[in-house]
Amino acid sequence: MVKFDIAGYDKGSRARAGMLGTDHGSVETPFFMPVGTAGAVKALHVEELRRDVKAQIMLSNTYHLYLRPGADIIAKAGGLHRFNGWDKPILTDSGGYQIYSLGAIRKFTDDGVVFHSHIDGSKHVFTPEKAVDVQRALGADIIMAFDECTPYPCDPVYAKKSMKRTHHWLARCHSRFNVTSCEHGYTQSLFPIVQGSVYPALREESARFAAGFDASGYAIGGLSVGEPAAVMYEMTDLVCRLLPENKPRYLMGVGTPANILESIALGVDMFDCVIPTRNGRNGMLFTRNGIINIKNEKWKDDFSPLEEAGEVFCDTLYNKAFLRHLFIAKEILASMIATMHNLGFYIWLMKEARRQILLGNYHDWKSEMTVRIMTRL
Repeated sequence: MVKFDIAGYDKGSRARAGMLGTDHGSVETPFFMPVGTAGAVKALHVEELRRDVKAQIMLSNTYHLYLRPGADIIAKAGGLHRFNGWDKPILTDSGGYQIYSLGAIRKFTDDGVVFHSHIDGSKHVFTPEKAVDVQRALGADIIMAFDECTPYPCDPVYAKKSMKRTHHWLARCHSRFNVTSCEHGYTQSLFPIVQGSVYPALREESARFAAGFDASGYAIGGLSVGEPAAVMYEMTDLVCRLLPENKPRYLMGVGTPANILESIALGVDMFDCVIPTRNGRNGMLFTRNGIINIKNEKWKDDFSPLEEAGEVFCDTLYNKAFLRHLFIAKEILASMIATMHNLGFYIWLMKEARRQILLGNYHDWKSEMTVRIMTRL
């Protein structure tokens, strides 16, 4: 079971620094989870994720692993940790967002979801109970309740209906979780997900409902789906004020460095997003001084390192001109270098945020840092 201890608070915001403990080790908060959808982060070896990026935890997706290679195969290997070689904590998303993203090839009912595989068109049914069973077999340290993610914009009538369905599914997930166990010999924790679209009354109702399950931690879902950033922060602020203070809070699928820094100030502890890996594979680099599109011609004869020397996420072996050359030449190494760099930057940003929180300087540091790192170079 996840354990969470708060080490300190910022003086000028609700940011906090803590320690989240699992059977596969402890993670300093706030933290960012690299997304390994199919059990691996694209373009990175597990050892690079551990040694060079210095990640403490990774995220994988139930929907994708259920379809391929199958939960039975991963269970036979001894769980996801043994299957992919990652010996630190793992969180699995329940698959609700991915099934929602299927659009016309899925149908939600109060019992669950009927969907067709994006791989071969085969028909499948996911219920809350099945979502728990599959995640038990995968063996992640933190597993998520099955939920319905509403789109943006979303009609308030449907948003309420969807939220009630998520609550119904949460109760069923909780019941299933309590009568099952991890077959791989260690404990798991189930996190409820707060929904309610962009409607404050629904968000409040959902947060209070989720908090009633006295879980090891809680997630905020259904944001970063197209709504304005100000609305996302408003909903996050509202929910964080209602969720238990002594439990970790996870804002799902967020986001840019600026999104993350602002959400930390509101009291969020956990983040994941494909931005650093996906954008990296397309030539966008995040640095301490701003954002670089490495494919631009301006970098063709810039032989300076990708990041200032001495930064923990920096590999001074590679310079901007060389990396640009790799992208233009469509070399696979380009994606590998950019992915490692961006994830390293995100992990560094979390560590520095934690340091500033413990110093009591986070609010002022965030204001200056956000402008700098989001500047286009």
